[in-house]
Amino acid sequence: MASSTDLVLLALGLLAAVYFLKDSLFPKKAEAIDAFANGKAGNVAAAGAGSRDFVAKMKETKKRVAIFYGSQTGTAEEYATRIAKELKHRFGISSLVCDPEDYDFENLDTVPKDSAVIFVMATYGEGEPTDNAVQLMEFLGDESPAFTNGGDLSNLKYVVFALGNRTYEHYNEIGRKVDKRLSELGAQRIGERGEGDDDKSMEEDYLAWKDGMFEAFSQTLGVDEGGVGDSPDFKVTELDSHPAEKVYLGELSARALLGTKGIHDQKNPYAAPIAVARELFTVGKERNCIHVEFDIEGSGITYQHGDHLGLWPVNAEIEVERILAALDLADKRDTVIQIESLDPALAKVPFPTPTTYETIFRHYLDISAVASRQTLASFARFAPTDTARELLTQLGSDKEKYHSAVADGCLKLAEVLQLAAGDDLSSTKATAWLIPFDAIVSSVPRLQPRFYSISSSPKIHPNSIHITAVVLKYQSVAQNPKWVFGLATNYVLNLKKSADGEEVPLSGQPGAGVPAAINEPEYAIKGPRGAYTREGKFRAPVHVRRSNFRLPTSPKIPVIMIGPGTGVAPFRGFVQERVALARRAVEKNGPDALKDWAPIYLFYGCRREDEDFLYKDEWPEYEKELGGKLQMRVAFSRAGPQKVYVQHKVTEEREAIADALLNQRGYVYICGDAASMAKDVENILQQMLGEGKGGTAEKEGAAELKMLKERGRLALDVWS
Repeated sequence: MASSTDLVLLALGLLAAVYFLKDSLFPKKAEAIDAFANGKAGNVAAAGAGSRDFVAKMKETKKRVAIFYGSQTGTAEEYATRIAKELKHRFGISSLVCDPEDYDFENLDTVPKDSAVIFVMATYGEGEPTDNAVQLMEFLGDESPAFTNGGDLSNLKYVVFALGNRTYEHYNEIGRKVDKRLSELGAQRIGERGEGDDDKSMEEDYLAWKDGMFEAFSQTLGVDEGGVGDSPDFKVTELDSHPAEKVYLGELSARALLGTKGIHDQKNPYAAPIAVARELFTVGKERNCIHVEFDIEGSGITYQHGDHLGLWPVNAEIEVERILAALDLADKRDTVIQIESLDPALAKVPFPTPTTYETIFRHYLDISAVASRQTLASFARFAPTDTARELLTQLGSDKEKYHSAVADGCLKLAEVLQLAAGDDLSSTKATAWLIPFDAIVSSVPRLQPRFYSISSSPKIHPNSIHITAVVLKYQSVAQNPKWVFGLATNYVLNLKKSADGEEVPLSGQPGAGVPAAINEPEYAIKGPRGAYTREGKFRAPVHVRRSNFRLPTSPKIPVIMIGPGTGVAPFRGFVQERVALARRAVEKNGPDALKDWAPIYLFYGCRREDEDFLYKDEWPEYEKELGGKLQMRVAFSRAGPQKVYVQHKVTEEREAIADALLNQRGYVYICGDAASMAKDVENILQQMLGEGKGGTAEKEGAAELKMLKERGRLALDVWS
């Protein structure tokens, strides 16, 4: 008979076994929900048992190529999938498209010699890896990575395509680091490293690079072109019947569809009620800047000053109607369809299904983006007429004609289809193009969230998140100009006007040099099943993205903040952070509590004080609460005969800034336009630091600026 001790040990052993096998025995709740929503509950257990060995998975699924993408907004993932598809079409080679966060890299030295690994790596922020590539970069950054066989990577053949923006100092830093490190470890690169510049044309950079890379790939791996041709990636099935409650109508997650609670993040955004939405620019002016406060009470969402808010927009109704007409799907808009990947390792279904054609175009695909040249070339064979086929072929093959007609004209896919068919672009009526829907899903990118610097502090606003957004609206530079509306900011403007009961006005009146008047875009703001207008409140799906844009902990360290226009947004949060700290200090230690605090400089710029001075009434109150420690310097560019910018105001304070940075270990923050303002400010800082060190900008100034960045005392939150 077993003793009581034996029974206890046996029980402990069983509990340990259950714990270590819990993912296989009891799938994660989120996986169970996803499986239920998609009618695949029987496969839940298998879904939880994933291996982190990508080489074993390559062998098991008979893939010769693994493609890893470091992606923050989905662009790198999109290019990774495009490379995989072209490998299949050119050479008949199947690829494994992988999120590096899901795999380990110790076995890079075991990749078969007749295989290759491709890295499509975006650079995020100031030379940082994307969130899903942190683990990969940490492993490669180790001085002596511990590979499976203990050797080098002489067996490994690899490709790198880097994505970045040339206006940033650390342009394509991560892709270059991956390339350099793999080479140092003995790996062999196939072809040249590709570098895409989002400031100009990522698409053109990719197209210019890929053919040479594929030629080198063919030679290195000994494969010939003439693969499987143009085979579909997806199977699209129209369903005669399906439970209505299991059809996605714009929900961004299974939890949202089923109404279950869970963590709110990028995979499960929160439909946040809009507590406040107000205009910041002077009423009656042509421009708009909207201040929005999202209520997050009870959502479980937390944030810090300097974080970003991801806002998930929908496409404007005019564009939804236009593409439904162009693809001859207007009468089938409510038809429920199921989409399955014919090779899940190559191409994942980019949105939840089953769903409807209308839902896909309204919520899931980015039909508002400028049509890509490669997409136009691939759709030419489906043209309704010879003339349309010829025009689309020219636009797809002739870079100059494409830029003149499509890029400069900011034409979306459906507009180009209208143009080629000779339709009127001011109307949503269109000649039908019988493009297979699987090709649409393969070619049109997923609609991604737009990110905004949070303009509040949780220490003062723990239950709300504020953003500050200038509404994008301009005329294209094409021969026949048209109004162009930014997708997300006009969605926000539409929400604001709807909440206030305002009418949507004309964007302009017809006249000399002005395009024909059209209405500002309207959006389906009620959301799926009315989810975004419940309880009498307008809502929008959001999530928080963490940032390293943070104040120093001690208020005794000088802070210099430079943010013209909406670049001031995060600094409103920074100032609120210091105000909250000041309130506690004064409450605890009396009115002299701030006596030894360091100054907080805020350099802000706008056109005119009476037109677009953001949060004009708030700053004096903050100055008062901070006991004069907040010192604001404002530049007005349209208020006098000479244009004055923040660069001029920074120069005026050169001595105080140099002293704060060189002698008081101060921090400097820049937010706004990367192309001109941020570069100018960095040059000014370099000049004053060089002078402060008794040397030159080129030598001492550059060294000091580099040191500030390396130690995190110079931080940028910029965009192009």
